[in-house]
Amino acid sequence: MSAPVSRLAVSRRDFLRFSGTAGAAAAISAALAACSGPASTNGTGASGSNDLLTGVIGYGNDQSWDPLLTASAFTMAANNHIYEGLVDTDPLTRAPYAALATALPDTTGTTWKFTLRSGAKWHDGQPVTIDDVLFTYQRALDNKNQTLAYSFLASWLKEVKQVDDTSVEFTLNYPFPDGLARLTIPKIMPRHVFGTQAGLDAAKGGKAVGSGPYKLTAHNPKSNSEFERFDDYNGPLKPTIKKMNWLSIVDASARVAKISGNSAGAQLSDNVPYANIDQLSKGGLTVEGGKGMNHMFLMFNTKQKPFDDVRVRQAMFYAIDTQKMIEVALKGHGTAASSFLNHENPSYAQASTVYTYDPNKAKQLLAAAGVTNLSITLMAVNVSWIVDCLPTLANSWEAVGIKTTLAPQDTSALFTKMDQSQSYQVVAAASNPNQFGLDCDLILRYNYTANGTWMKYTKWDASTEAKQIFSLMDQAAAQPDKTQKLALEHQYLDLIAQQAVLYPVVHTELMTAWNPKKLSGIQALPYPGYNLLKAKFA
Repeated sequence: MSAPVSRLAVSRRDFLRFSGTAGAAAAISAALAACSGPASTNGTGASGSNDLLTGVIGYGNDQSWDPLLTASAFTMAANNHIYEGLVDTDPLTRAPYAALATALPDTTGTTWKFTLRSGAKWHDGQPVTIDDVLFTYQRALDNKNQTLAYSFLASWLKEVKQVDDTSVEFTLNYPFPDGLARLTIPKIMPRHVFGTQAGLDAAKGGKAVGSGPYKLTAHNPKSNSEFERFDDYNGPLKPTIKKMNWLSIVDASARVAKISGNSAGAQLSDNVPYANIDQLSKGGLTVEGGKGMNHMFLMFNTKQKPFDDVRVRQAMFYAIDTQKMIEVALKGHGTAASSFLNHENPSYAQASTVYTYDPNKAKQLLAAAGVTNLSITLMAVNVSWIVDCLPTLANSWEAVGIKTTLAPQDTSALFTKMDQSQSYQVVAAASNPNQFGLDCDLILRYNYTANGTWMKYTKWDASTEAKQIFSLMDQAAAQPDKTQKLALEHQYLDLIAQQAVLYPVVHTELMTAWNPKKLSGIQALPYPGYNLLKAKFA
């Protein structure tokens, strides 16, 4: 990007921080329940009803529901059914298509025009207007609002202005065809619902009013969220399933139990544990995987010695017996990271620094850095597959003389500590920027943005090396020649690998399971959640 983006405003922070708005969430849940009746969590649709699809998502539904803020797996999946962008993307290929807009623009220039779909309505019956489009983009492009969407738009998108009662014009800082697919990130929100601070607080807590194929009818944090097909939807997708009940089940064993056996309470689940694939397959379920950017990464506090020394960070990566981790914890459903990007990404190339398992090299690097008797506490999120990987990390580091204490904990609690600037040494967590898109710039901006949330955690973005990376990212984004653009991307990917400040250990395959006797049209996605807009009862 040619102009620096000043912050990745709330990528992880609001994903977690707004789960603390318990009062707002409870009020919203009560209001929705009053309209729709008690929420069902027993999956009555699993017995064969053609009205209700019951699914399981292995992530919490109690984090922010604001489309411009959230990075929550559950919420983003839900919002893709509730809201629309001017442009949305195919959930698997990420090819853009006109959603609230009537057509896609020519992206070769610096001016894009969009005309609003006639007759589009919000779930409360009010018409979708150009004022709603302007409200959404004004909020997204104003950095004072600290939206996550800002980080993916601001450097290339200069302004959005009204042309007439049915159309808007986008002015770009430079030609940026990749930006078209990014327009699925700022879902259009109704000003009359969310145009006040109270309205935005309600969005964070779980209120959702969109123009998409499904409307939210009940929301019970840490339990379930319910949806009903919106009969006044007049867009390009025509879902056939009338009602959906999504259960939030973070515990892996409970998740498997819910979709298993003759008395299964749900018809599908994402985040299927690798250890249960054979069991579920033999039980008649289809279990398929999606390979993408899903990964476990290590993140270092570079203000804590000795993690300010690149040799120490590199040593800790070289020490990891990654293949053992893949075989034991991931049951073969992982690939050792050889770049920040996964192998399937179009911009992938093997990085100049690859952390193959080499405990002797790890010991040499620690010795060269003058580090002996290092003792660390590894903080980690309690996502089930991450927890399964932790013993390999600890054993690998102990083998090169690094005493390791494991401290897995609730994801929200862990990052709340970091938001409060509590000190830490090393963190292991899961991430998947493919929730937002596939292009290299977008993926790296999620973590590597000056003054962004993740860089604040690492306390590294003021370094000479970080500034060099940010500069190369800016140059690559503005480069019109695809070959030169790719060369610049590989330069900064090499530097990111070498510095090992926030870097993947493994890229994993995400597994989805469903009952093919009851459902068709399901696709396993390479990022958390699922998309059921093409699902049908078998």
